[in-house]
Amino acid sequence: MAHSSLGPGLDGILVIDKPIGPTSHDIVGLVRRLAATRRVGHGGTLDPFASGVLPVFLGKATRVVEFHLADRKAYRATVCFGASSTTDDLEGELTPVEHVPDRSSLEAALPGLVGEILQRPPAYSAIKVAGRRAYAMARAGETVELAERAVTIHELELEAWDATDPDRPIAILDVTCSAGTYIRALARDLGERLGSAAYLGALRRTAAGSFDVAGALALDDVRAAAADGSDGLRILLRPVDDGLERFPAVALTVAEVAAVARGQYIRPEAGFPGGAERYRLLTPHGALAAIATDAGTGRLAPDKVLVAAEAVA
Repeated sequence: MAHSSLGPGLDGILVIDKPIGPTSHDIVGLVRRLAATRRVGHGGTLDPFASGVLPVFLGKATRVVEFHLADRKAYRATVCFGASSTTDDLEGELTPVEHVPDRSSLEAALPGLVGEILQRPPAYSAIKVAGRRAYAMARAGETVELAERAVTIHELELEAWDATDPDRPIAILDVTCSAGTYIRALARDLGERLGSAAYLGALRRTAAGSFDVAGALALDDVRAAAADGSDGLRILLRPVDDGLERFPAVALTVAEVAAVARGQYIRPEAGFPGGAERYRLLTPHGALAAIATDAGTGRLAPDKVLVAAEAVA
């Protein structure tokens, strides 16, 4: 997808299909080196054993990451029954149990986990307790008590059931959920709900907001593009405001762009629909100039300004 930038450098979004192995931070570090820029961030952590959609934001796009963090996510999860895990996933110490569910009991239990539920995050998580990471406390042998919190499971469907090993049946689940949901905890709770135990054996994120795996880039493709220099990477970038279509677009005149660059409220000649959470203010060329809020009386207040005053002087 072609990309329009308001200034020099690489500004936009790379939607990467993260492989199993590297951390999300590793992917950011790689992109930072390939793009020769320090302004790189990602839109939601994936554990090293997980793969799938990882939006990476470069340059001016890092200013809008916060608007993506609450996006719903979709996953394909492999849930292994017949044992619990200290980490709620395949990397922890496993403790076998005798009882395992059958397919029909699993299918009967899934609807009860759809909707808003209370979920206790895994002890091995990055949540801070009195200033310390929970996983660090757990690794040190300390007891970690994390409070339950509300999350929303929008969809939870059984994709496949494998009972080849009757003592260790495996379910493949498609999950669509709110940000902040731990799929590891969902696997653990599903096992407990069925009077058994379960842990997460594999995880693939298939979507993050409007970014899906079908449009994600393999790391090798990103490396190959970077071999041609910044122009090679630039053609892979999605626009800075991609994925923010829920914010109505407002086309600005050159004079209005200049006012926004100075942080001034504007009364757009083109008008704008009322009642939106925020608005995307676009230059006459269609590039994102700012994110704004409704200031009332027909005016918009720039919130995140991405265009420099000198660029439109």
